Amino acid sequence: MTPLKVLHIDDEDDIREVAAFSLEIDPLISLHSAGSGAEGLAVLDAGHDPDVILLDVMMPGLDGPGTLSLIRQRPDHAHTHVIFMTARARTSEVEEYKALGALGVIVKPFDPMSLARDLRDILAGGGQ
Repeated sequence: MTPLKVLHIDDEDDIREVAAFSLEIDPLISLHSAGSGAEGLAVLDAGHDPDVILLDVMMPGLDGPGTLSLIRQRPDHAHTHVIFMTARARTSEVEEYKALGALGVIVKPFDPMSLARDLRDILAGGGQ
């Protein structure tokens, strides 16, 4: 299995910490975190090339959908996989996120013990 480069963008420090702890249990995941949409875009602009971006939906300033729109405008990341992380995950909302170009949704609160597996399942087409 090849290493998986993940960029996690979330404005909540505690969520980033739990996600980092959870994802770094998997030795084949390389994680980079950002505390806002703007910070995440700066990471991409600095040359970070993730395989997948875990993106919080509700953030102050530049929210997840707005961040996704700006990611898609970058030629190097127009097709980078994006998975939203949110507590707002009714069926209609999940469909809306997918219509925006997200590959899937991980619901908060997530299970730290299964986050890496959930991420891989969505990437493999077996997630929500």
